[in-house]
Amino acid sequence: MNRLDLIIRKGTVVLQDECRQLDIGIRNGKIAALGENLAFSEQTPVYDAKGLTILPGMIDAHVHFNEPALGHWEGFVTGSASLAAGGCTTYIDMPLNGVPPTVRLSALELKLEAAEGQSHVDYALWGGLVPGNISELEGLAQAGVIGFKAFMSCPGGEGEDIFAEVDDETLVNGMKEIARLGLVLALHAESEEIVSKLAAEAVQADKRSALDFIATRPIAAEVEAVNRALGYAKQTGCKLHFVHISSAEAVQVITEAKAQGLDVTVETCPHYLTLTDVEVERLGSVAKCAPPIRTVEDQARLWAELKAGRFDIIASDHSPSPKPMKQGDFFAAWGGISGAQSSLELMLDEGHLRRGIPLPELARMLALAPAKRFGLYPRKGEIAIGADADLALVDLAAGYTLQESDLLYRHKQSPYVGRTFGCSVKSTFLRGVKVYERGVGVESAIEGVWLRHSASIGGGLDG
Repeated sequence: MNRLDLIIRKGTVVLQDECRQLDIGIRNGKIAALGENLAFSEQTPVYDAKGLTILPGMIDAHVHFNEPALGHWEGFVTGSASLAAGGCTTYIDMPLNGVPPTVRLSALELKLEAAEGQSHVDYALWGGLVPGNISELEGLAQAGVIGFKAFMSCPGGEGEDIFAEVDDETLVNGMKEIARLGLVLALHAESEEIVSKLAAEAVQADKRSALDFIATRPIAAEVEAVNRALGYAKQTGCKLHFVHISSAEAVQVITEAKAQGLDVTVETCPHYLTLTDVEVERLGSVAKCAPPIRTVEDQARLWAELKAGRFDIIASDHSPSPKPMKQGDFFAAWGGISGAQSSLELMLDEGHLRRGIPLPELARMLALAPAKRFGLYPRKGEIAIGADADLALVDLAAGYTLQESDLLYRHKQSPYVGRTFGCSVKSTFLRGVKVYERGVGVESAIEGVWLRHSASIGGGLDG
C-alpha cells in the first residue's frame, strides 16, 4: 500500500450496516483501501482522525442557489462554501429563482456558465416542468439534468420569465414524457386551490401573523396534492420524488403507494424535525417556509415515521434571500429557510445524539439514498472502495453554539443562530482533497465538477 495519495487514520467509519474504526486509503480521488492499520510509505500524507466519526459526504438534493441573475440572493460560491463547511460534498441545484429558470436548454447553458469554476463541491442540476415546456424536456434530459421539478402550488415571483405551477393537464402530460425519458419528477405537493383560498380569506380578515400563515397551508393541502400526484403516477408510470414533506399523514399515503408498487421516494428537511410553530412565532419570517413548520405534535409524528425508516432522503431546501426580503409583513416575506450549512450537524445532534438513531441509518438518508435515486451511485453516496473519497469528519463530542459570524451564506441569517449543537464538522474532503477545516475555513485546492447524466436516455453518469 505504498502508492496512496493520502491516508486518513483511526477514524470511526460509518459504513452501510455498521461503524468500524478503520484507515481510509485514497488514490486519484477515490477510496482505494479500507482496513485496520493499513500499510503505507513514509512519503504518504497522513490525516489523523482519531476520535472523529467519518461519514460519507452529505448529498443535498434540494438547494436554491438562484443563478443566473439572482446570485446576490445566494450564488454558487457562497452556497457551496456553506455546504462544504457543513460536511456536504455534492448538491443538486433547483431550477427556479434564477432568471431565466432552468426550463429550456438555453437557460441550462446559462446556469452552467455561472457555475463553472465557482463551486467548492460537486453538483448536479434539476430541470423544470412548467406549463408550455414539455417539448423542452428531452433536450434538458439529453444535456444532463438529473431529473425535473414541478410545483403544484404557486411558487411566487413576478415578471414574464417565472417558474409557474403546473395545472393538472401539464402535470399528466409532463409525467408521461418524463417516464419516457427515464428520469424522476420531484414535486412540491400542496393544493393551490386550498392554500390560495385560505390565504385570501386570511388577508381579507386581516389575519397576517406567523400562525395565521401556517393555518393557510394545512396538512390537508399537502395530503390532497400527494394523493392526486400518486394517482397520475399510476396512470403514467412516472417515477416521483416528493420534496420537503412536512406531515406524517402524507408520509403514510406515500408509504401505502410504495407497497402497491409505485416508484416513489419521500424527502423531509431538518427544519421540520427541529423547529415547531412556537419557534416560528418567536423567530418570525426567518423561519417562514412552505409547506410551513408545524406543531410539536405534528413533529413528534414526523420523527416516528423517520424512526420507522419511512423517509428516503433528508435535504435542506436551502432557499435564501437578501435580509430585507425576510422582514416586515409575514405573508409578504420571502418563504425560504437558510439551513444548508447546518443540515448534517442538525441531524447528527437531534437524530443521533438526542434520539439514538443509528449513524448508518442517518447516512442512508443523507447520502446513500439520494445518490441511488438520482443516478450518482456508486460514485457517490457511501464509503466504499472505488467510490469518490467524499468524506465528512465529525467530532461528536465537540459542541458549539452557532453564531451569525459562523455562517458562510451571502446573507448571514438562519433560524439556527443561537442553537447549541452537540457536535461539529471538523473537516470535509472532496475526492480526497480537503476543502474545509474547522477554524481555518474553506480551502480552494480543488473545484467542484458538474455531475451530468449520460446523453443516452436512462444512461449513467458523466462528470
